[in-house]
Amino acid sequence: MTTSSNIRQRAKELVDQLSGDSLTQAVEFMERLRNPSLETLNSEETSQERSLLEIIQRRLSREEQVRLTNLRQKQDEETLTDEEHQELLTFVERIEQQDAERAAALVQLAKLRQVDLKTVIAEFLPSRLPNAS
Repeated sequence: MTTSSNIRQRAKELVDQLSGDSLTQAVEFMERLRNPSLETLNSEETSQERSLLEIIQRRLSREEQVRLTNLRQKQDEETLTDEEHQELLTFVERIEQQDAERAAALVQLAKLRQVDLKTVIAEFLPSRLPNAS
């Protein structure tokens, strides 16, 4: 028979191997186990969480990221044309807007899940995101 500490250790090892959606699902499952009154989220909460996750995980496409890197390099080399400078400013404005939306979505998700904001932020650190640059 496996001892409780061995089971806990195995659970921790498995959780450490998860990322992204899998980690989110595991945490939700464990929260439901810990608090049976939260057995299932109602469909409105599930839909709201999905919408928030989409906002939080929104990123530039690979092509856009390559273009942005190219523009930043040209800016550093002081070889940007006026048109490229405007394109760079458009990227910066877009990224700032997405960051603001992401921050608001993180706060809303923490409230929805009834967890500390730091817990939700830690779940989405760039090192845990797929294809993070």
